[in-house]
Amino acid sequence: MMTEPTRIPPRDDRGTQSAPWRRPRVVLWTAAGAATLGFLVALEIVARGYGFSGPITEQSREVIFAPESGPLLYGGLALTMVVLTWRQRLIALGIAAGVDVAFFLVRWALDADMNFGNGALWVVLGVAVLGVTRRTGQERLLLLKGTGLGLLLVAGHKTGDTWLLITSKTRATVLDAYVAAADHALADPSWLVGRFLNATAPVSTGILHVVYGQLPLAAALVGLYQLRRVAVERRFPAHHLVRTFLVIGLFGPAIYMIFPVVGPVFAYGTDGGAWATANLWPDVLPPVTDPQPIPFDGITPRNCMPSLHTAWAVTLFIHSRDGSRAMRWAGTFWLVGTLTATLGFGYHYGADLLAGVVFALTIETAMRCSAHGWDRAGVRVVALGTAVFAAQLASYRWLPTEMAARPWLYGPLLLLVTGAVVYAYVRTARAAREREREPKPGMPGQRPAPTELAEPEEPAKAVGTTGAAPTGTDDSQDPGATDAEPELV
Repeated sequence: MMTEPTRIPPRDDRGTQSAPWRRPRVVLWTAAGAATLGFLVALEIVARGYGFSGPITEQSREVIFAPESGPLLYGGLALTMVVLTWRQRLIALGIAAGVDVAFFLVRWALDADMNFGNGALWVVLGVAVLGVTRRTGQERLLLLKGTGLGLLLVAGHKTGDTWLLITSKTRATVLDAYVAAADHALADPSWLVGRFLNATAPVSTGILHVVYGQLPLAAALVGLYQLRRVAVERRFPAHHLVRTFLVIGLFGPAIYMIFPVVGPVFAYGTDGGAWATANLWPDVLPPVTDPQPIPFDGITPRNCMPSLHTAWAVTLFIHSRDGSRAMRWAGTFWLVGTLTATLGFGYHYGADLLAGVVFALTIETAMRCSAHGWDRAGVRVVALGTAVFAAQLASYRWLPTEMAARPWLYGPLLLLVTGAVVYAYVRTARAAREREREPKPGMPGQRPAPTELAEPEEPAKAVGTTGAAPTGTDDSQDPGATDAEPELV
């Protein structure tokens, strides 16, 4: 029995399918790119005012000079290559390695600083040039998205470094005494875990140093797993780990300017040197007195409130839930290990960790809603998270002595409000995932049924017939692009 032909959207004069729903996406990506560029330019200007280079200068110099981190640049290349086919990936890696070898030989001959990673940056920029000059339509946008993702990974790291330098130069005093007093309501977890690690060293400290230091690598692996089908489907998933990671890294350090804290190992330990109030951590609890701002050096970053390592680990844990059993176990291990390391090494107080959890869940909800659409549940979670986060900072600053005097009240209260945000997020995320899995007939981007036929004028591109290139989304390839047919990956 003959079936009714599928209606195909009209084509413009270039032969591509017109898709009105793509225009808002292009506008959104353009606005996001302009806002990010403006933010980086503003940060560059501020950094120059304090006598050091900003993120744009630091990243630009790595085109020629020895990079600060070769693995970071190759991580950016890995993210960019998710838009390439396997053959193109091998070519890209070969070019990157060749460029690095050439730079190595020149630097060796000139006795210059040695490092690698320039080749990776060259290839990432080359993908952008290829997209602008040799591709059109959706294929061009895909390559530019891949380039932007790779460059933002590097820019996010350098932006964080610039933020930390600005905090150390602009915040002459720190508020560790306030957080340490408020932390009495939570039974001083940094002192407890610090003593535990000292008793179990070097085994525990050796493992946790790896976990703490390789959190970006673990996140990159989860992100690459989520983006593994981009080259086949010719589109990015609406939401993935890298988006939230970058937003946390780009904007989280701004809170450091509002609430500068260096951590117990610096304010109350040997790492603080002459600036430490006393050598108390982790053996002796600091006395609960009237807290006052503590003058501190102009080098140590004020990077504790909130704990971004905690925020990143929570985000990693959330996104690992959709992976295999091994990935779920790894996400849990990295979360527990990161929380233990941040406390046991004296980098954070317990209050920092609670603020980091709330901050991560608020940002994750906002990023998910921006991708899938805002609803009442998402707005409520973002509003709740914002209110709880603000209340946490206010209580740490203005009620620390009261919190220390009544730990039986304020300790459970802090855990309760943090748990309320966690519960609200879990409920909302679970409902959102169920909605995403429901079929939505007639919506753009749905894969048509195999029995449907295309217009008879284009049998070679018939939807659902043998030999047709799978699209799986509205972001299909632009037929006018060079090398339009993607290889299977």
